Amino acid sequence: MATQNPVEYEGTYPLPEAQLDRFLFKIVVESAPAEVEMEVLRRYHGGFDARQIANAGMRAVITPEVLTAARAEIAAVQVEEGIIKYISDIAQESRKSLDLALGGSTRASIALLLTSKAYAAMQGRSYVSPDDVKYLVRPVYRHRIILRPEAEVEGLNADTALGRILARVEVPR
Repeated sequence: MATQNPVEYEGTYPLPEAQLDRFLFKIVVESAPAEVEMEVLRRYHGGFDARQIANAGMRAVITPEVLTAARAEIAAVQVEEGIIKYISDIAQESRKSLDLALGGSTRASIALLLTSKAYAAMQGRSYVSPDDVKYLVRPVYRHRIILRPEAEVEGLNADTALGRILARVEVPR
């Protein structure tokens, strides 16, 4: 897990693509709504100290046994050949996209497969659907691709480029 402040990069350096590719997701976190920010301020005013996390009242919510069972449930999720092809087609299309200088790696495809299985299990299903894959493409891929300068000038970002790729890839039935 890592965080990056998008405003000020002084003292931080962009990671090389090979290192970014090892992160499972890139989640974009928007600024908190006013009421959430006010609650954070109240807690700090009341003595909360982020360096003293043990005093925050956090407790384990899962046991090692439950985690092992969850992993087994995820491993048992079925993936039809059409879904395997769909995941591969998304990667292939990203690699030839005119919007991208760098498309998704095989590691991106593996991450999309595994996260799709986990998401299906979280939804109470024993199989991966095309919608599971579509839902996860952006967080799995957005940090693994590089836009061409022309695409950036056109106003594209990673998510819109990925949307274009998804629109070109045939969805399995």
